[in-house]
Amino acid sequence: MSPARAGLFALGVAAALAACSTESSDSPSGPPEREPARIAWTWDLPPGFPVPIVPADNPMSAASALLGRHLFHDERLSLSGTQSCASCHQQELAFTEGRAHSIGSTGMPHPRGALSLANVAYMGSLTWANPVLVRLEAQALVPIFGTDPVELGWSGRERELEARLRDEPRYVALFDAAFPEEAEPVSVKNVVRSLATFQRTLISGDSAVDRFRAGDPEALSEVARRGLGLFESEAFGCSGCHAGFGLSDAAISAGTEAFEHRFHNTGLYDLDGAGAYPADNTGLYATTGRAEDMGAFRTPGLRNVAVTAPYMHDGSVATLDEVLDHYARGGRLVPSGPHAGDGRDNPFKDPRIAGFVLSDEDRAAMLAFFDALTDEAFVTDPRFSDPW
Repeated sequence: MSPARAGLFALGVAAALAACSTESSDSPSGPPEREPARIAWTWDLPPGFPVPIVPADNPMSAASALLGRHLFHDERLSLSGTQSCASCHQQELAFTEGRAHSIGSTGMPHPRGALSLANVAYMGSLTWANPVLVRLEAQALVPIFGTDPVELGWSGRERELEARLRDEPRYVALFDAAFPEEAEPVSVKNVVRSLATFQRTLISGDSAVDRFRAGDPEALSEVARRGLGLFESEAFGCSGCHAGFGLSDAAISAGTEAFEHRFHNTGLYDLDGAGAYPADNTGLYATTGRAEDMGAFRTPGLRNVAVTAPYMHDGSVATLDEVLDHYARGGRLVPSGPHAGDGRDNPFKDPRIAGFVLSDEDRAAMLAFFDALTDEAFVTDPRFSDPW
């Protein structure tokens, strides 16, 4: 996306929003009770987690989160009735898909894989490489109405989507409860507001690593503790980008005074010896057009990383073993084929991707640490499951 297209995209999102003028685990058996317009929301956060940023025009409420949960899991949210948000963001996979490339409801492939939604409330950048999308409310418009690629397929059919939702009696009650101050609450604007609210509840912070850091010495095995030490070591350097409570330098919170978008080239490709990445995945360069942004992508959070394969923006790294090989080498060698090249020599590679010595014992320790980042309660939490 060129800078001009990025600006037009931002304006288009704003125009669409303007034109579209934690509940219990049990799904309702009948119409939910109407909730007062504004009830104070209480965050139940893991130790060490700050309060997420919530926009003033979309305050948190249990009723809105419940509506968002229904919408998120509903295949009626695709024009074809074959896909939901959850089709590409599956709870058991920490709200990823398990595909290298997502496939839209019309069969159109996406050049990238679905990012995890775990702790998305804290992400200052919401996609792999677009610094324009920084609000969940705006980002939700992209899969619903986007055309390149088509995902849910509703471009130009906003009123038809609203009519479909009004035909479901449960939605009439859910929208009324979530937005009781509005005369006609079933609207695209409220669809994206509720989806954003639900996504902000997807907070993961109860892995064995979290419990160990919170003071439970028995939470981690000895080998996983060694892996944690390697992860945080200067020699391995992982925590330079996978930092803090979010295990990502893209994380922000209500206490963040300033945020600098950070995107990194990790030496995954070098197609021409001059730093080129595949034409459909040039990273931040697609937005800025600056040579130094070629191949720069957002740092994903590492929570639940053991269940979110395949890896990298394009799913081209199948296993965590291969991830370790990539970083230990200081860049990936693709020996043949259309993407042949040595990413270690990419001139735009982040200088921190310098390589390190990885013994068999180190590998086992790192893999044990990655496994210990899985939050089993999160990937099975009934509050986030399909209510239909």
